[in-house]
Amino acid sequence: MPITKSSESENALEQCARRAARRVGLMARKSRSMLSLDNFGGFILIDPEQHWVVAGERFDMSAKDIIAFCAERD
Repeated sequence: MPITKSSESENALEQCARRAARRVGLMARKSRSMLSLDNFGGFILIDPEQHWVVAGERFDMSAKDIIAFCAERD
């Protein structure tokens, strides 16, 4: 399967979200499971030291949401 520009830009945005989370001491994890009532296929923010969910409990944050959330905390 060839890599398209949209998938490249989406991957770059996801990596940017992960870096933004790391900068403020959090971890951004993307769901890899199928969509369900409690899993919307997006991101969740976790405090890796406390193992607490900080935001996106239902994997409902987009990469842009992660970046904005982390920018407010920075």
